[in-house]
Amino acid sequence: MSTKDFVEKDYYKVLGVPKDATEAEIKKAYRKLAREYHPDANKGDVKAEERFKEISEANDILGDPKKRKEYDEARALFGNGGFRPGPGGAGGNFNFDLGDLFGGAQGGGAGAGGFGGGLGDVFGGLFNRGGPGTRTQPRRGQDIESEVTLSFTEAVDGATVPLRMSSQAPCKACSGTGDKHGTPRVCPTCVGTGQVSRGGSGSFSLTDPCADCKGRGLIAQDACEVCKGSGRAKSSRTMQVRIPAGVSDGQRIRLRGKGSPGERGGPGGDLYVVVHVDAHPVFGRKGDNLTVTVPVTYPEAALGGEVKVPTLGGPPVTLKLPAGTPNGRTMRARGKGALRKDGTRGDLLVTVEVAVPTDLSDKAKEALESYREATAEEDPRAELFQAAKGA
Repeated sequence: MSTKDFVEKDYYKVLGVPKDATEAEIKKAYRKLAREYHPDANKGDVKAEERFKEISEANDILGDPKKRKEYDEARALFGNGGFRPGPGGAGGNFNFDLGDLFGGAQGGGAGAGGFGGGLGDVFGGLFNRGGPGTRTQPRRGQDIESEVTLSFTEAVDGATVPLRMSSQAPCKACSGTGDKHGTPRVCPTCVGTGQVSRGGSGSFSLTDPCADCKGRGLIAQDACEVCKGSGRAKSSRTMQVRIPAGVSDGQRIRLRGKGSPGERGGPGGDLYVVVHVDAHPVFGRKGDNLTVTVPVTYPEAALGGEVKVPTLGGPPVTLKLPAGTPNGRTMRARGKGALRKDGTRGDLLVTVEVAVPTDLSDKAKEALESYREATAEEDPRAELFQAAKGA
C-alpha cells in the first residue's frame, strides 16, 4: 500500500460503514462484501476482482486498531491532499503544496506533484517507521533574484548580458564541512539526520529541522573562521545570461538551477532576473508590435502621397498615404515589429500626425489665404452645432 493511498483513499466508504463504526460492524460489512465480490463467485469479472482487492485493503487497515488509528490521524491532518490546521492553528484556508512538504522533490528531483521517496520518508517519520539512521536528505540551494537594464533594441531582439551575483555556496576554506580541519562530528541530537521528531497524539509525530545543527546533520568540532561553522559562505560570480527576444519592462525571467548551489548533492536554486527596459526616443511598443508617430504635411494628408517611415535597426519603409488621411490615423507596416518566440515578427504601427507650421513664408501665407477664400463656404463645425442642438 502506498502512502498516497493511505491518505487519499476513503476506506470507510469502500466498506460502506460510518467513521465511528465498531469493530464488529466493520467485520460484518467486510464479510458481506467479500462473499459478494469474491473471485470464485465472479469468474472472469475483472471489475469484481478489483473491487475485492479494495475491500480486502480497507479491511486490512480498518480491521487493525493500530492501523486504523494512524489512518484516522493522517486523514484528519491531510484530508484529501490538503493541509488542515487544527483549532490552535492559523485560521483560513491554506494553499499548501504537497511537493514542498514531502521532501526535496520540489527542488528539481521528482517534482512537486510526484509521490517519490520524499513522501515515503515523511510518512516513515509521521508513523514512527523511520529510524535514527535515516540518511540526511540533499538540500536544495536558495533562489536568487537579480536585476538587469536593457536598451530598447536589446529587449526587442534579445541579448546576452554579463550578470554579477552574490550568493551562498559551500565554503571553500573548509570544503563545506563547517569545520576548520574538515573533520566535523555527527550531531548527537538528530544522529546525523538533520531532523528531529515532534510528538503528536498517539503514535503520530512530525519532523522539524534540527535546531542544534540547523538541519545539516553535522556539527563542527573547531568552527571554520570563514563560515563560522555553517559550511556556507558568500560567493560572487559573473555569468553570461541570455535574455530572450521580446522581453518587456518589469518582466521576471526564471533560470532553473542557476541560483545558489545545493548541499549534499542537492540541486541548485533558481535565478530570477527582473528586466528593466530603457525608453526609445522614437519607438514605443504594444505587445509584439512596435509603434511610431510620423509627422506629415497638410498637403500630404489632403492630397495623399508616399512617406518614408524609419524602422528599428533596419532600412526605412515607404507607406502610401491615401488622399484625405485624417490626423491620428494608424497604418500598419507588417513584419517590422518585435521578434516573437516562433521567430516571426510583429508589425510596426505608424500613427500619422499632421504637422502645423509655426513660421510661414510670405509665399506660403499667400497660398493659404487663397485656400481659405476658396473654401470659405465650407464649415467643418456645422454638424457639431447641429448635433449639440439636437441633444
